[in-house]
Amino acid sequence: GIGGGTGIGGGTGMAAFRKRSKNPPFLSQEFLIHNHADIVSCLVVLVLIGLMFEVTAKTAFMFISPQNNVSTTTADGDVVYYLYGTSDFVTILFYICITIIFHAVVQEYALDKLNKRLHLSKIKHGKLNESGQLIVLHFSSAIWAFLIIVTEGYVTNPSSLWEKYPHTDLSFQVKFFYLCQLAYWTHSLPELYFQRVRKEEIPRQLQYIGLYLLHIAGAYLLNLTRLGVVLLLLQSVAELQFHMARLFYFINENNQKFFSAWAVIFVVTRLMTLTLAVLVVGFGLSRVEHQTFDIERGIFNTLPIRLCILVTVCVTQAWMMWRFINFQLRRWREFRAEQASRRKITGVVAARGRVIRREPGHHENGLIKSENGASPRARKTKSP
Repeated sequence: GIGGGTGIGGGTGMAAFRKRSKNPPFLSQEFLIHNHADIVSCLVVLVLIGLMFEVTAKTAFMFISPQNNVSTTTADGDVVYYLYGTSDFVTILFYICITIIFHAVVQEYALDKLNKRLHLSKIKHGKLNESGQLIVLHFSSAIWAFLIIVTEGYVTNPSSLWEKYPHTDLSFQVKFFYLCQLAYWTHSLPELYFQRVRKEEIPRQLQYIGLYLLHIAGAYLLNLTRLGVVLLLLQSVAELQFHMARLFYFINENNQKFFSAWAVIFVVTRLMTLTLAVLVVGFGLSRVEHQTFDIERGIFNTLPIRLCILVTVCVTQAWMMWRFINFQLRRWREFRAEQASRRKITGVVAARGRVIRREPGHHENGLIKSENGASPRARKTKSP
């Protein structure tokens, strides 16, 4: 079966790297850690089997498909839109299970094989697992978000990001996109336990996961889904470049150019994120028709709420820039130390090359004379 999932960052890897002398007791902690992906896959199969029977089909369908759909009649015919509600928790729970399975498949059939070839240290092994998994996430998220932006018309009509607020009526692909994003980052929390992430790594991981959940859930619940999709696209592009750069670095430490490309993309995406947030929340929402707070209608458009949103986005971007600057300074110091070490080694080698080994005696007319003035006899060379 699928031996288990992967750590989100700094984990210890799949069960293939943990050689056991005996099988752990049934339903023990070791058993759950090593077989949690297999257990989850059994639960998913049970839900799918429930679709085959009329008695359980309705319940099983609640797990698989987004709920709270509303049908409206337009000139083009009947159109189905989706709202958010408490039934979303059931759908998110199901796709948490799906994510755990995909997570384990990527780990076992791609990352574990790469780790065996590279023979990395334990710390680098965990970081490679983290980057490998997040490359899959951000690559799929970037493509999906881009398709949503194009098909929903956000490119041709940028003012639609704030016009007709609140954006309570969601198309299927937009709602499903948010449910999958929430499912992925929620599943990252139990993975910290399943993969026995080192204690010193847990605060960083919780911070990372918490920020994603805060911003994605905030955009979803405050009906700012259009702005959220665009910002997630920008974030996914920057994160994809970073984790690709780190993966290529682990494969070959001379691959530093990808980090330089990531630095440019990171700064550009931060500026675009701040610009869009101020444009949509600060200027756009302040000019729409509904300027009130109404939970039943899904309107959260008052000055204090807009200020809270802008402060949250700006503080997050400033914190990310601070970490980025520290990362670049650390890389610059490491590069200077490496250059100094290379210059030192080169100087020692050059100094040794200037030392000329001289034969005993003195030179006359280009010939070496021994102490008694006679030339040394030439040595006979043996034939090979």
